[in-house]
Amino acid sequence: MKTQVAIVGGGPAGLLLSQLLHLSGIENIVLERRSRDYVLSRIRAGVLESGTVQVLNDADVGGRVAREGQPHEGVELSWHDERLRIDLEALTGETVTVYGQTEVTRDLYDAGDARGAEIVHEAAVKRIEDIEGIEGSTPSVVYEKNGAEHRVEADFVAGCDGFHGPARQTIPDSVRREFERVYPFGWLGLLSRTPPAPELIYATHERGFALCSMRSDSISRYYVQVPASEKIEDWSADRFWEELRRRIPADVADTMVTDGEVLEMSVAPLRSFVCEPMRHGSLFLAGDAAHIVPPTGAKGLNLAVSDVYYLHRAFDLFFNHGKSDGLDGYSDQALSRVWKAERFSWTMTSMLNDFPHYDPIEKRMQKAEFDYLTRAETARRGLAENYIGLPF
Repeated sequence: MKTQVAIVGGGPAGLLLSQLLHLSGIENIVLERRSRDYVLSRIRAGVLESGTVQVLNDADVGGRVAREGQPHEGVELSWHDERLRIDLEALTGETVTVYGQTEVTRDLYDAGDARGAEIVHEAAVKRIEDIEGIEGSTPSVVYEKNGAEHRVEADFVAGCDGFHGPARQTIPDSVRREFERVYPFGWLGLLSRTPPAPELIYATHERGFALCSMRSDSISRYYVQVPASEKIEDWSADRFWEELRRRIPADVADTMVTDGEVLEMSVAPLRSFVCEPMRHGSLFLAGDAAHIVPPTGAKGLNLAVSDVYYLHRAFDLFFNHGKSDGLDGYSDQALSRVWKAERFSWTMTSMLNDFPHYDPIEKRMQKAEFDYLTRAETARRGLAENYIGLPF
């Protein structure tokens, strides 16, 4: 097969890039190693920046977000029962929208079906070849499906295949630099068919961090911090609810509904990770293939969308206007925003979570950071500006 852009990975980043390229008249093929049902079963983020919502609208997939997404004007921080509301709208004039990543993916699949997108599922990519730009060679992606090997030749390859995918590893070790911090704890998450708390609540407690979030007006998403070694089989739903109630404000705990269906429980490890550069030859990285953030700042999906925003513009300039500036500048432009989001997620994680190795000075610093937020509007505005999303 031949195409203009071969997209490795059929998650939200790959599907969104495919949709935007289609609207710009650029041919593309998406290769996804899992089945569609598996992709749609993955439970991920649910807070969309205003810029992300705009990109979805530009991609003609924002209709259901507008109808069913829940705008949120603020978030609440609870520090050992001392509470602070960050009024996002008052501080920035913007809001965030609660709308699950699974639903974004579903909307992109529906749009792809409507236009007859070429999305190959259960396509295990074996290697990505000839990305170095050597004269006479053509970039290609070799994948296996149903026991047979296939090849897609393309002008460019977009690696949207996540942290464990092969795209990033295609960049030579001599070129690729990776920066990583693995945190000494994880988040145990529970998704339930219950009405959520009225607002997003980030709670710091002596027993560890907790988060009250949501996916809709009838689906709740909760987290409690646990040791990195924690096993999901050691946790029942009842144990989770009991632990969560201990860590969040008492009035929220007293009114929390916990008798609904538990849809999913899992333990997520936390890490900060960045790969540089995000382009090598004809290969471009986007989303989790290039960077991971701890979920504290709600930046994972939003960063993937900003990568796709820059990458689509670069391909459009090249194919439709004959300019390579966007391609040449993609990595630097994307990484500038990535590192700012990494900083914000790092700061939020460091302030709110319990670090077992912290000494008394570091614990005092955590408290001082929270106290500064309570007393300085400039500090709250800085948090709010980062939370609603830095401009593209």
